[in-house]
Amino acid sequence: MAKLAFLGLGVMGYPMAGHLAAAGHEVCVYNRTVSKSEAWVAEHGGSMAATPRAAAAGAAVVFACVGNDDDLRSVVRGAEGALAGMDKGTIFVDHTTASANVTRELYAKAAEMGIEFVDGPVSGGQAGAENGVLTVMCGGDEAPYAKVEPLIGAFAKSCRLMGPSGAGQLTKMVNQICIAGLLQGLSEGLHFAQKAGLDGEAVVDVISKGAAGSWQMENRYKTMLADEFNYGFAVDWMRKDLNICLEEAENNGASLPGTALIDQYYKDVQNLGGNRWDTSSLIRRLRALDS
Repeated sequence: MAKLAFLGLGVMGYPMAGHLAAAGHEVCVYNRTVSKSEAWVAEHGGSMAATPRAAAAGAAVVFACVGNDDDLRSVVRGAEGALAGMDKGTIFVDHTTASANVTRELYAKAAEMGIEFVDGPVSGGQAGAENGVLTVMCGGDEAPYAKVEPLIGAFAKSCRLMGPSGAGQLTKMVNQICIAGLLQGLSEGLHFAQKAGLDGEAVVDVISKGAAGSWQMENRYKTMLADEFNYGFAVDWMRKDLNICLEEAENNGASLPGTALIDQYYKDVQNLGGNRWDTSSLIRRLRALDS
């Protein structure tokens, strides 16, 4: 069993760290809001620290799952950042959905200090984190990845090294691009079915058995039909992710017209008050256009 640290106890990090503790590892946690750390320790045991540096001290592997590029830099760099507390030969695993640029920046900084850095953004949402069945797409060097893959298995059903530093983040961008398109198509399809006077559940029961079927259809159609949007990844976070995708596309020359349009649709959802609604709330925008 390993001595580990986990930085960031949000809706994803809290259960992910819990799975590591349940697997028998010694886990020290850090969270900006101290009450979250206190609650985690009360539930899972282990220990808590007042700074990322203190949490990382003595850990063989440090995990992080925070909000964005700036949050990630704040827990990694600086006098009280994790790198300052880590020993040479240890490994930092970042599960934040962040830009490939910040990932490569931190990989280089860690390398200067003799520390390995693996980017490993996740897919599967809060339910996937709680049930320990996330998909993890990683970037970095093969040797440290091989060491951390068994640890990641505590909260993941699938984990794969996609290429060098940043490749995990780039793969997550592909994931978010595809999800956005699927949800817009599903929203339009269900909206059309309801406007046409069809039984939405019956329609999905039929078409989900064919080429139109998807995870989003299977897991979100009932709540979408019921106009309920408190079941997953928030619109604010999806817009953050899509902006990362669009910025990267500017760098690599990819054309993402649909993604850019759907990002604006999510802006419309925010203007409806849906910042914290889940991403399937694109259908609410269509309903609002009818009113």
